[in-house]
Amino acid sequence: MERDIHQAVRDVCLWLPEAEEFLSHGSPNFKVRGKTFASYVVNHHGDGRVALWLNAARGAQELYVGADPKRFFVPPYAGPRGWLGVHLDKGLSWVRIAALVREAYEKVAPAPLTSTLGKTPVIKTPGRKLTPSEINPMQSARGKALLKIMRKICLDFPEAREAVQFGYPVWQAGKKTFSWARCEGERLSACFWVGVDQQHLLTADARYRVPQYMGHNGWIALDVTNDCDPDEVAALALQSYRHFALRRMMQSLSLA
Repeated sequence: MERDIHQAVRDVCLWLPEAEEFLSHGSPNFKVRGKTFASYVVNHHGDGRVALWLNAARGAQELYVGADPKRFFVPPYAGPRGWLGVHLDKGLSWVRIAALVREAYEKVAPAPLTSTLGKTPVIKTPGRKLTPSEINPMQSARGKALLKIMRKICLDFPEAREAVQFGYPVWQAGKKTFSWARCEGERLSACFWVGVDQQHLLTADARYRVPQYMGHNGWIALDVTNDCDPDEVAALALQSYRHFALRRMMQSLSLA
């Protein structure tokens, strides 16, 4: 098989002395002696980007983004700290990408390691681009099937509407979100409010997990990567809708 961008990213980051890969927030990150110098982020919150976020030297972000905004950007969260976003599928040469990664590594690595660096290796340009469904699993056949099920169920509730939050489709009762469809890597999830007590019961089933960020508020994520039972989703969606719906919505629901 031809090398893809995933493999090229590992090549460009892991040749550096004592560089390690670890997973954070669903994305591969690279560190040296506990300090992160690069994050590989695909479709962050639905932005469609295939990118490296680099712990750039002071002033580098302003310089690169100002000179070439097509290939460089200010990443969310890390941007205010000077990190640099680098598009990996916009024609930037991998020789230059390797040089930028090296600069990020040199910023955080201790001197005894940077002093051992030799010549930056030539990283071969990936022979295969990521497909749209690899960038955003919601565009895959299984992602579209999930959305079809979610829309049929959720939009049938009184005054329900579809919106987008953090790049993912959500369904709302008025202004309050009662269900999400999300993807993390290749995993597809349907998320609903169930309450903290129910979380403990449901997570006995390996398909359920408490999601980051909103789990403490009583939300649950159901893994629907390989299978999605419409009846199971409908029961969860109804419970969540009832929790957030206004009184007039509930009255309309009871009359339906």
